[in-house]
Amino acid sequence: MKTADFDFELPRALIAQHPVAPRDAARLLVVDTEERTDRLVRDLPALLASGDVLVCNDTRVIPTRLFGTRGNARIEVTLHRPEPPPATGRWRAFARPGRRLKPGDRVDFAPHFHATVAAKGDGGEITLAFDLDDAGLSEALARYGAMPLPPYIGRERGGDARDRGDYQTIFAAHDGAVAAPTAGLHFTPSLLSALDDRGVRRVTVTLHVGAGTFLPVTAEDPRQHRMHAEVGEIGADAAQVINAARAAGGRVVAVGSTAMRLLESAADADGRVRPFTGETDIFILPGYRFRVVDRLLTNFHLPRSTLFMLVCAFAGTERMQQAYAHAKEQSYRFYSYGDACFLTRADP
Repeated sequence: MKTADFDFELPRALIAQHPVAPRDAARLLVVDTEERTDRLVRDLPALLASGDVLVCNDTRVIPTRLFGTRGNARIEVTLHRPEPPPATGRWRAFARPGRRLKPGDRVDFAPHFHATVAAKGDGGEITLAFDLDDAGLSEALARYGAMPLPPYIGRERGGDARDRGDYQTIFAAHDGAVAAPTAGLHFTPSLLSALDDRGVRRVTVTLHVGAGTFLPVTAEDPRQHRMHAEVGEIGADAAQVINAARAAGGRVVAVGSTAMRLLESAADADGRVRPFTGETDIFILPGYRFRVVDRLLTNFHLPRSTLFMLVCAFAGTERMQQAYAHAKEQSYRFYSYGDACFLTRADP
């Protein structure tokens, strides 16, 4: 297996810069084991059955992209993970340009809002120490921060005010993500109502998506890639609903790769989901045997990414390469604000 096996070319014109409206009007490529069909996200209830359970990620994206100065130099940082307790006000961050920053440097973001470089890592990563408690920092981010959009979405410095709503799912309830669980961006109240009428159960889990989700796999052998750990939680009630649905013959449908990774992290060898609280750095590659998830709703992912490797593991590499080729031919919109696909698990 080589990382090059998961590469493909994508015309820049197919990278979505804004979501469609309404959200459930996005296109949906249905990839079954035997056929491929073009539909819309609002058709999802017709693809599910009473007794199926939809598992959604309820993390909320926080505005962690900051613009500041170090002396006369302009600095952009994206906070991506808080340091664990007992540290307070310390965040790991990606800085641009980060090469000249050194421990002890002060970065000013606004009057009375600044941070000190506490440590420096590799690849532009730094640790910033703020002189604010958690509540004060949350307030400052809400006032001065921008949504941490991925780099392929072009925005002027400071971002677009619409992204505050556009880059947040209808399920968002718990602060902590620095990237949206993008499959959830397609849901609307009317779609949820239609799913309820269909008899589809719905539960939420929490995985705080980290900025590492955008990092490309640079190793020639993807098995040498190191995943960034992310914090997640599956409550006892959600686990019970999922297990009961499986026992009754219902299908488990993960809304996004984040929900899938959390479910697979929490499952035992028999596919029973346990309550879970903690970190996961699970990296799913072709050859992985899925224990819980039967169907996956997900967006179209970047080449050479861990997410494209995950969907190839789930639905088959050749099938996904053909599906992506079809999506390009039909001008589907790619990546975070783009269209979606609905995948059936291809068992070995």
